[in-house]
Amino acid sequence: MDDLLIRSRRAVLPDGERPAAVSVRDGRITAISAHDAAARAAASVDLGDVALLPGLVDTHVHINEPGRAEWEGFATATRAAAAGGVTTLVDMPLNSLPPTVDPAALAAKRRAAEGVCAVDVGFWGGAVPGNVPSLRPLHDLGVFGFKCFTSDSGVPEFPPLTVEEMRAAFREIASFGGLVIVHAEDPASLAPPSAGDYPAFLASRPPSAERAAVERVVRLAEETGVRAHILHLSAADCLDVLVKAQADGLPVTAETCPHYLTLCAADATEPRSPATAFKCCPPIRDEANRDLLWQGLASGVISCVVTDHSPCTPELKRGDFATAWGGVSSLQLGLPAVWTAARERGHGLSSVVRWMSEAPAGLAAVPRKGGIVVGNDADLVAFAPDETFTVDPAALHHRHPVTPYEGRTLTGVVQATWLRGTLVADAPAGRLLSRSETR
Repeated sequence: MDDLLIRSRRAVLPDGERPAAVSVRDGRITAISAHDAAARAAASVDLGDVALLPGLVDTHVHINEPGRAEWEGFATATRAAAAGGVTTLVDMPLNSLPPTVDPAALAAKRRAAEGVCAVDVGFWGGAVPGNVPSLRPLHDLGVFGFKCFTSDSGVPEFPPLTVEEMRAAFREIASFGGLVIVHAEDPASLAPPSAGDYPAFLASRPPSAERAAVERVVRLAEETGVRAHILHLSAADCLDVLVKAQADGLPVTAETCPHYLTLCAADATEPRSPATAFKCCPPIRDEANRDLLWQGLASGVISCVVTDHSPCTPELKRGDFATAWGGVSSLQLGLPAVWTAARERGHGLSSVVRWMSEAPAGLAAVPRKGGIVVGNDADLVAFAPDETFTVDPAALHHRHPVTPYEGRTLTGVVQATWLRGTLVADAPAGRLLSRSETR
């Protein structure tokens, strides 16, 4: 007898959306049957027309613990993730203290996360000046890849790499078949904002900065053979560079984020409190740029949509666009934000699942995640795709309820989240994941 059977007339499976019954035993999916198939299970749930999705996989989350837990922590971030239908996340190597750039720092991360996570958590390593000897040991310890910056990261303990330092790190990572993920903005193209308003901030980080850095990453990927992934693509001017690289067979991929797909520069100039909730790097650009990003996503040039959840204390978000911390907090809201915009553009739930679950899991090779597939972990989400809600900061679970989505009406409500076949509850049951686990 199975432990759990979930029926839905809108199950989102790898071959499309259809009625189905999903059986679960010992935390794994054991069968996917016809919706009305007879089955024996200790417990059963009939969702009716509420959609059944695989748990989302968010490979771009800044949790900041240890060292800056006042910004965010594993307990609060993973509760927000579960409330937003995210069952697996991969934590960025900054802005924690210490950053995850050597084995000792990874051990500190794992100690901070142990026993407090509501969902499963893996870790990225960092590539910074001077730590090439630590890259292979971190890989052997199970990090999912290595993040680097081409420009100032915003924190002094995680400096950017020069071109020669990138070349050395890429060669080392390629030598063991690893993945490098890159914050790609060219420092020579960036400038301090001339004023504290959003137009000045936007002008200080032009699309040419992203394009120049993406071109450099592509050249180095071709030279070294490393697998390279462009993080949080905001500038549609980069799409033709990626199209050519992928057509040439280079292992270069890219992601974008909910805020680049659902917001635009004009939103940041509306009277809001605080307007600086919209500040992030690279910046949210104009509506025409946003439309082109959707085209890049639809064509497959951009493969993943992940949040880049990058919170801080409310004090650091105060001030103006020249001084406030750059980062959007959206871990709990990414799915409804993307679904709201996607359905208006004619995309179905299967596309959203591909962008936000299947592709991120494939990018990082997260074991047994990313789809409702026999043998995978039974990470599942009941999602009411036609229900609407208004974003209320008081209902958010991340540590500081600052969000540019405040007051917006979104479509799609997460009704329940299962982690390995068990409803996510107050008792933390998330596991710490490793790339070295076998499928």
